[in-house]
Amino acid sequence: MGLLRAGRGAAKSGSARCYLAVAVTIVLLLGGWTGGTLASDHADPVNLKGPETNITDLFFFPDGDRLILIFNVRRALTSPPPYDLSPYSYEIHIDLTTPLGFTNASDLARYGGTVLEPAKLHPDATIRIRLNDDASLKSIDYDSLADTDQIRTHFAVRDDPFNFPRFYGVNAITMVMSIPRTAFPAGQQDFILWGTTARKGEQIDHVGRSIRTQLPRFGFLNTLQPSEHVPALMKQSAMRSDLYNFLKGNSEWWSAAIAELVESNVLLRSYDIQPDVMIYTDRRPVGYPNGRLLRDDVVAQTCAFGDCLLQEISFIEGAFPRQTSNDKPFLSEFPYLAEAWPTKAPPAAPSRSLTPYLIGIAVLLILLSWALVQVIRWGWHHLWLWLRHAYFRWAAS
Repeated sequence: MGLLRAGRGAAKSGSARCYLAVAVTIVLLLGGWTGGTLASDHADPVNLKGPETNITDLFFFPDGDRLILIFNVRRALTSPPPYDLSPYSYEIHIDLTTPLGFTNASDLARYGGTVLEPAKLHPDATIRIRLNDDASLKSIDYDSLADTDQIRTHFAVRDDPFNFPRFYGVNAITMVMSIPRTAFPAGQQDFILWGTTARKGEQIDHVGRSIRTQLPRFGFLNTLQPSEHVPALMKQSAMRSDLYNFLKGNSEWWSAAIAELVESNVLLRSYDIQPDVMIYTDRRPVGYPNGRLLRDDVVAQTCAFGDCLLQEISFIEGAFPRQTSNDKPFLSEFPYLAEAWPTKAPPAAPSRSLTPYLIGIAVLLILLSWALVQVIRWGWHHLWLWLRHAYFRWAAS
């Protein structure tokens, strides 16, 4: 009996998880990712707490005896300053000691390696940047880096370097650092990096491996530390798998259709259970996913190993054949990024609102519900009168 009760309890728990997952995922699919903090990177169809919090790119590559770090924010920028930059802290974190592996072919292709102990991810060095509202440097702090007086920096509005049609002809706010090798421990070969934006100590956005948090299924990672990513991914994977299996197992056609939508948009893949960080090592040739070069066609490279959403959008929004390089040539020397495009008025925001339609639908549903209740009441009342009269006629006979 104890086993039977346990089995029934597990079944009830599983059913509850499925129903909860249905509700949660429908919310996500219908706009749950439009929340203020669940957003990151170039192509998310979301509104952030402020567009200046939106991280667009993280690049890391060697140039001679230096390592080049580029951190960009504020996608699709066309307007001139001032911008709302002063409230935010931009941070690049570098883990130099958490062990990496390079024998898993799948992880090499997608992530540049394997983080062997993801729960131990931590910053051994951090660069903290505050900007003025004209995109110039307000302050920069180096935590646990040596020879910081030899670090060369550039802070400005430059061409957005992301090779994607939606972001041709627009700019980004860029932070470029040329860091001497001597800033790191002697013989350092392996680097794990991620970037964040924060306001008053609250993390708003996160970037690690390029493209990753642009994909809808990863939005929940943006406010978490990398050491928390794997447990969060496993929890989400279990919940979403329960949902998918529940929907797929029903006989209704619409349930199967929703299951397919869940599978393509929110179901986590077996290869997703990795922390969202950028790996760079001197042991392998540089280029995405081993760090990232400006010329890397990350949309195509990501698609080659399972994530083709942006590849498809680039064909939808761009011309044929698909452009495989940036819309402006990069510089061969510091600061590497192309000059900014001329400023122009941003596109007009949509003026039409769905609110009147939603109110109208709600009012219509209320009226239909009221009418249905009245019909039921009328029917029940007349049925009761008929039964009552029938009873009295029967009793009188």
